[in-house]
Amino acid sequence: MKTFVSLSKAMALGLLRDRAAVFFMLVFPLMFLALFGALFGNDSTAQAKIVQVGNVKILDSIPDKERAQLRDVLSIEKTDGSAAARAEALKKVREGDTDAAVFQDGKGEIALRYSAADSVRSGNVRGVVDSVVQQANQEATGQPPAYRLTAKRVEDKSVKPIQFLTPGLLSWAVAMGGVFGSAFNLVSWRKKRILRRLWLAPVGPGSVIGARVGVNLALAFAQTGIFIGLARLPYYGLQLSGNWWMCLPLVACGTLAFMSIGLLIGSWAKTEEAANGLAQIIVLPMAFLSGSFFPLELAPGWVRTVSGYLPLTHLAEAMQAVVSRGEGWGAALPVMGGLLLFAAVVTLIASRLFRWDDA
Repeated sequence: MKTFVSLSKAMALGLLRDRAAVFFMLVFPLMFLALFGALFGNDSTAQAKIVQVGNVKILDSIPDKERAQLRDVLSIEKTDGSAAARAEALKKVREGDTDAAVFQDGKGEIALRYSAADSVRSGNVRGVVDSVVQQANQEATGQPPAYRLTAKRVEDKSVKPIQFLTPGLLSWAVAMGGVFGSAFNLVSWRKKRILRRLWLAPVGPGSVIGARVGVNLALAFAQTGIFIGLARLPYYGLQLSGNWWMCLPLVACGTLAFMSIGLLIGSWAKTEEAANGLAQIIVLPMAFLSGSFFPLELAPGWVRTVSGYLPLTHLAEAMQAVVSRGEGWGAALPVMGGLLLFAAVVTLIASRLFRWDDA
């Protein structure tokens, strides 16, 4: 136990003294949470901006009361109907200065011109203008619609994007800490011949491994506390579910899984530069492909297929289930078992490549 405590203390102090490691494993992911939480704090529908060229009957006939209601989602700039005005409006659309141009020809057809460069903005403006046209058609026929769609969000109105950003970015931070911490530590100790001294010293491998795991778990739990503490600030407004505490065993299992990747990298790499490059190649693409930064609903099918095989995907989804959606052990246990199995397999492979020194 004395050996275990001494090794843990040495590893923890070595980590805290490495300012670059502290920054990339703790501060860097926290910056993403603060930035994304501020950027996506307001999840209201963006206002669509259109240029109306000349007279467009359905737009001109909108009553003042309804026009006031539309002002939050639709901004209309009216110009004259000349060819020059139409050309200028289309130029603004191409250059991204407005979302769309609307004009009406002599036959009564409404023409909407938008740019495909931004699918989100074009989809938004098409939906808003289409709703205006459908409303005008209904009023023209005098017949009420046969069916009416009522759309409501399943979450409480207090739910904000921070509910989905926090679990994903916390999972990414755990992955960063597990991979980079164990990989750098292993390569550094091998270069400094500390591993060789431990091999020759009367120190059991259990103490060395236990100390490394303990330090990484302490770092992961510290990350969890800081992330949740920041997200809970009134500015961000994270609302924890009743089973949020289940994120702690998930963080522990995720740490072991990503530590095994770090051990594999550290066992193979000969220099710290090589370890850093391999860790970046593995962790950064995994973060994007797992949906830690943004949802993958609109991603190509092959991206979603690849994502299903990544441990970070399952960790982030399980974290979101227990932190934000109130799910329990049914969502956490299968993922925990899968992460532990992944850790065991990768650690076994790493043990085959492990060497005490570079000789």
